[in-house]
Amino acid sequence: MARDAELPSATLSARDHVEPILDLVNPQHEGPWGARSPIPENNAIAISKQDGSLFAAAGDACAYCWDVESGKCKMTFKGHTDYLHSIAVREANHQVVTGSEDGTARIWDCRSGKCTQTIRPVQNKKFEGSWVGCIAIDASESWLACGTSSGISVWSLLSNECIFNADCGAPVQDLLFDKNQILAVGAEPALSRFTINGVVVSQIKCAPPSAFSVSMHSSGMAAVAGHGGLVDVISGFGSHLCAFRCRGLDR
Repeated sequence: MARDAELPSATLSARDHVEPILDLVNPQHEGPWGARSPIPENNAIAISKQDGSLFAAAGDACAYCWDVESGKCKMTFKGHTDYLHSIAVREANHQVVTGSEDGTARIWDCRSGKCTQTIRPVQNKKFEGSWVGCIAIDASESWLACGTSSGISVWSLLSNECIFNADCGAPVQDLLFDKNQILAVGAEPALSRFTINGVVVSQIKCAPPSAFSVSMHSSGMAAVAGHGGLVDVISGFGSHLCAFRCRGLDR
């Protein structure tokens, strides 16, 4: 691993700027005497491959479904008591799943907009106040993984039962399914791999001191991005292929 000063950088230039073709703005809430709330931020988005709808997890504790052709909001999913961190689509069942600062994940029916199930990944009083920061659904849409402020919780979407809870020692900030295993990163410099039953397969040290995102390539390579603009590319065998730092126009 090269020292920080020796890391190559990827710089965004002015000619790389792309104008948006569509702006979707979350609705404001009306209060007393016509006052309007600030426009809530979007913390995560997901796209339905079936009809092209875009789902947004917002800071007003709601999720929104947008028609990208008309630019209109088709549905609002309301029921969480705090802002949303994450959202995922379960195509076959016409559902979306949201994760929130309120410590729950909720499953919603896209046709009615109603919550069909509330999942509480962390019920241990030791971790009271925990949030659900990230969620992932496997390719078969049978398993749901929740990353929380204390670890990982995996649920069967067929039986609605918790399969395992794992204490990771640090908040989990992103995760994904790799076939029958789970890759997770969080507020520590490590890429962790678990079996579907919660057994730790490996833990690989990565460049970012706190990792915000993990992505997988079909070849087995994983890319971990995090604090300081650092990106670490790791092979399917666990070796470090390269690391670099992203820089903006102001640097």
